[in-house]
Amino acid sequence: MLQDQKNQKLHVPVLLSNVLTVLQPTKGDSYLDLTAGYGGHAEAILQLTHSPKDSILIDRDQTAVDELKKRFKSQGVEIIKSDFYSASKKLVSENRQFDMILADLGVSSPHLNIASRGFSLRQDGPLDMRMDQEQTLTAKTIVNRYSESDLAGLIKQYGEDPKYRQIAREIVHNRPVNTTSELANIVARVWPGYHKVHPATRTFQALRIAVNDELEQLKDSLPLWVNLLTPGGRLAVISFHSLEDRAVKHFFQEKSGSQYESSLSLITKHPVTGGKHEIVSNPRARSAKMRAVAKIKINRKGNAHAHTGKKQLPNL
Repeated sequence: MLQDQKNQKLHVPVLLSNVLTVLQPTKGDSYLDLTAGYGGHAEAILQLTHSPKDSILIDRDQTAVDELKKRFKSQGVEIIKSDFYSASKKLVSENRQFDMILADLGVSSPHLNIASRGFSLRQDGPLDMRMDQEQTLTAKTIVNRYSESDLAGLIKQYGEDPKYRQIAREIVHNRPVNTTSELANIVARVWPGYHKVHPATRTFQALRIAVNDELEQLKDSLPLWVNLLTPGGRLAVISFHSLEDRAVKHFFQEKSGSQYESSLSLITKHPVTGGKHEIVSNPRARSAKMRAVAKIKINRKGNAHAHTGKKQLPNL
């Protein structure tokens, strides 16, 4: 238990300075954090807005929610335990809007560091991978009950592993598979002689995405997040693999540009990545990519612009 508590505190927010640059938190701004985790981004932003009662922090992980309550509840911040899609739908139905919205789509360090959560292939633990531990579906269920063809399709779609058929066949032939180490070793046999990146990385990614319905929730949520922005409001999304980044990129491009019906303006023309110093101090930043947009604001003359009037948004 003491080790678990220690690991929970080892989460460092990625791209923090870049997030502050694109969101431009100013005193009085409202803030919605859709994946608040352990509150690293939120703390930095709320220190600048001084408006905790106008801010909402969301996370689907009960452990993270408990930590957020310890850290922010006394300030009057609203904290919600929910996946970001369900929470976003509810907030839209309530006609809520925010000056800043942040979605950090990555797995938190405590998820990876605590073996019992089953996210890490380098620590032996149960095949779990649930971000919300109240849900029924686990990685163990998928690995042991899905058909070989369904497993292969999942690893192909969400893991983009060229040996998806061989991996699925090897898993089925070695059932039951109960632990992360067992699964990692099974996949490694399909990829002998690997060097730096463990060959099971893509299979673990695929299972995690499937267990938590990550990609579909992201695609369904992006339009809702635009509705939740105030005119001139800013939205930043941090992704950690190509499937997420691709979905964010395509949506932002579709909703921005010179078309008459465009609702967004790109703040980041290219994905923002971590600098050398941050990657050294926080290895999670190595795969992080951030894209950001502002909601176009129509002024009284009918002209569209994408900033609130406080200051021009940066083009990164």
